[in-house]
Amino acid sequence: MPDRLKNEIHDALRAARSQLEYLRDLGEAEVVQPPPLEGLPVCPVGTTSAASGGSCRPETLEDVRADLGDCSRCGLAPSRNQLVFGTGNPAARLVLVGEAPGAEEDRRGEPFVGEAGQLLDRILKAMNLERADVYICNVLKCRPPKNRDPESGEIETCEPFLIRQLAAIRPQVIVALGRFAAQSLLRSKTPIGRLRGTWQEYQGVPLMPTFHPAYLLRNPAGKREVWEDMKQVMQRLEQVSV
Repeated sequence: MPDRLKNEIHDALRAARSQLEYLRDLGEAEVVQPPPLEGLPVCPVGTTSAASGGSCRPETLEDVRADLGDCSRCGLAPSRNQLVFGTGNPAARLVLVGEAPGAEEDRRGEPFVGEAGQLLDRILKAMNLERADVYICNVLKCRPPKNRDPESGEIETCEPFLIRQLAAIRPQVIVALGRFAAQSLLRSKTPIGRLRGTWQEYQGVPLMPTFHPAYLLRNPAGKREVWEDMKQVMQRLEQVSV
């Protein structure tokens, strides 16, 4: 668990205990002390700690990564160098989801670190955001051979981990980068040119499909459309924060 998140949890627990001590001083002796989060089992996906009566704790990204392990659940494991889980802020308001790792990502173990990733960094910069502010991941955690499109069985195997990542992060907005990510998450065959710019929803979270940065490297004219999409994202984030 990141130190910042751990400190926030500990501060909240200390404040709660202080309030309970105050209530006891007022004669509220029957107040039940909340159990410490450490040692509690992880709540099942879709279940909150409150709904379980405090008998479980929210799953963290570290929990998801530990469960993923040295994954060999599909046929991609033998050809990969390493898993590319995701990177960024574990409490990000914005999550960007791509298709799958490329050669450079497979080598370094981080998403969007090649030329397309550099362009993505510039897009984020224009939004007054840094990588540390957002979370970036892919539909698949392993590189398909020769960067081919992911197969349906691979998506079916890997997508539950993406769903758990999103449940742990609890973002306010998702951006699907490119045709394959958008079509996979939305279960749609609609071309990305028609999907982009229109709000959709994934796992209960507003989702904006847009062009992949690699597409923009080949088709610079698409940058204008991507910027229009990102302006909608910024507006949505601003509305949610009010």
